[in-house]
Amino acid sequence: MLMIRFQRIGRKNDPAFRIAVLEKTAGPKAGKYVDLVGSYNPKTKAATLKEDAIRDWMKKGAQVSPSLHNLLVAKGVIEGKKINVLPKKTAPVKEAPAAEAAQPEAAVAEAVAEETAPAEAAPEAPAEEAAPAEEAPAEAEAPAAE
Repeated sequence: MLMIRFQRIGRKNDPAFRIAVLEKTAGPKAGKYVDLVGSYNPKTKAATLKEDAIRDWMKKGAQVSPSLHNLLVAKGVIEGKKINVLPKKTAPVKEAPAAEAAQPEAAVAEAVAEETAPAEAAPEAPAEEAAPAEEAPAEAEAPAAE
């Protein structure tokens, strides 16, 4: 199967691309291509395209790489939507957030139930605990003052 894709040329840190028609299994840098149908410089955004040749190869069954497809759509050679070429992020599992959302509601309901029942006994216990806590610092301060 034939592919129309970018073939990187140019020196290090100065990319330039040929747009070549080549066998899908052939490596992009192998140098063996069937036809050159354009070039692209990403720094200057300059593209020279043989639009008729590209359309002709596509009619013959050549597939276009996703990145080149986006360039051809942007330049108006072909019509259609652009393709997302970035890797997909892992989607969150829908069941886990629903389970987590249900758990806080249950926890809130339990907390409300606990607060209403022991609320009568709860004020006495903190008052007793708070009183010795206040006395302890006073005792600690008294020997320091003497």
